[in-house]
Amino acid sequence: MRNNRMVLLAVLAAVAGASSAAETAADNYKTYCVQCHGSQGNGKGVNIRDMSVQPRDHTDAKAMSGRTDDELFKVIKEGGLSIDKSVLMPPWGDTLSDGEIRDMVQHLRGLCKCRYGS
Repeated sequence: MRNNRMVLLAVLAAVAGASSAAETAADNYKTYCVQCHGSQGNGKGVNIRDMSVQPRDHTDAKAMSGRTDDELFKVIKEGGLSIDKSVLMPPWGDTLSDGEIRDMVQHLRGLCKCRYGS
């Protein structure tokens, strides 16, 4: 019986951790990304009227499936120039941890409802 409780507690902890990671990624997106990428992730944030380059539409499955998770990680961490994209995409590596960036990549995959190559 004790082993069953331990397994149940471990499962509950894993589920709670996954849930909080998704919530954290969504919260980070709201904090750092919506100004340019929009609250729906469609590239229509409040800053676009002052931008020379249209921000990426994270809901565009065709465009987003052309980027690997590693490329998405790199552009979030190191900024747009790191993958030959806009200088207007800032690096977030000093703000977000690698774990938070990995969670953000998964959040972006949820917005586009896509995977690389799909």
